[in-house]
Amino acid sequence: MPLLVRFLGTAASRPTVERGVSSLAIIREGQTLLFDCGEGTQRQMMRFGVSFAFEDLFITHVHSDHILGVTGLIRTLALQGRTERLRIWTPRGAAKTLRQCISLGGERTTFPVDITELEAGASLSRGEYRIETFPVDHGPSVSLGYALVEEDRKGRFNPELARSLGIPEGPLWGRIHRGEPITLEDGRVIPSSMLVGEARRGRRIVLTGDSRPCQATIDAARDADVLIHESTFADEEAARALETGHSTAREAAQVALAAQVRQLVLTHISARYSQNARELEREARSVFANTLVAKDGTEIELALTEELAAGAGDAEGAAESTGLQQAEVEQAG
Repeated sequence: MPLLVRFLGTAASRPTVERGVSSLAIIREGQTLLFDCGEGTQRQMMRFGVSFAFEDLFITHVHSDHILGVTGLIRTLALQGRTERLRIWTPRGAAKTLRQCISLGGERTTFPVDITELEAGASLSRGEYRIETFPVDHGPSVSLGYALVEEDRKGRFNPELARSLGIPEGPLWGRIHRGEPITLEDGRVIPSSMLVGEARRGRRIVLTGDSRPCQATIDAARDADVLIHESTFADEEAARALETGHSTAREAAQVALAAQVRQLVLTHISARYSQNARELEREARSVFANTLVAKDGTEIELALTEELAAGAGDAEGAAESTGLQQAEVEQAG
């Protein structure tokens, strides 16, 4: 069950030679979800192999570096002949701005676009997973963080033990796996717990958009597999981070530590660190070891939770692995 995060734009406020502005994609079993849409997002999608056959775009807030790409993306999709519906999800009060982006230039879309405003605390069920929203602290703007949360999976069924107990393969196996006890012809009652292990926790990916460190993020990211937190500044600009409603790398790491996440990924990097973000990485890792600074094209692949647990704590190995993926993506692009 592949679950991928692909970073399309990792710069703060304005693009640089090395980094585009905010956008990322999560791909789950072939389904793509897009989060934020900074200028040039459609080109980044082409560059890094993200499909245009997506249905959902989630906006964290309507500052220009997170939405200017909507106009170009909609136009590109129309020129490609798209007819399928696109759903855009935004914080409260943002729908009017998004409609202006879509209609800019007087172009008509070839497909319906639905815009839905969300409140913090909303939960969108998608069958095997859901999208949850939570409030973040980005000054006066209404901003949302998002969490992709998979439902728990059934425990592993033990077919060898079932056969040894004389349980014929077929409907009885299905009933046991669904948690039902069964009665065999000889009168034996077999509880599901005898053959099925404990339920396996679903994966959780949390992203903040632009935000100060805040309790709501800690609560949403509790025990998450990946926390994607903005990290606009290093310690030297802590006062600037506070003034502008952003976070330093160290502050993002403190959130990760408090939430006990498995991996922290930093994004929304100020132009002053665009070429070399080692200072951000060093300051964050002094608090939370398993930290990675994302680049445009960075790809993170999440294993199933039992595999993640087996490899927990290997921060250096995780960083090196992701670095290899990044190099492969850049070479392919």
